[in-house]
Amino acid sequence: MEEVLSELKQMNQRLNSIENRLDSVENRLESVENRLESVENRLAVIEVEQQQIKQAVLETNEKVNRLEAIQESQHHIIELLSVRSIQQEAELKRLE
Repeated sequence: MEEVLSELKQMNQRLNSIENRLDSVENRLESVENRLESVENRLAVIEVEQQQIKQAVLETNEKVNRLEAIQESQHHIIELLSVRSIQQEAELKRLE
């Protein structure tokens, strides 16, 4: 009978040891889940910021394209005015 009690006691100790290890694993798993949740939250923030940066780049590109078009138009106008100015100077010299 004592032998059986001794074996039961050993089994009980082993079960307690297994339960303690299982508790430790559960705690570690919970810690990993919390860290994963934190990483997912940070990733979501990064994705939002990336979208905002992408939108800003697109808007900047549109503005640059408009400025290039305006600059090209102004360059053309300056060339026309330059030609007119030269023509007017030539006409004035001819009239003198």
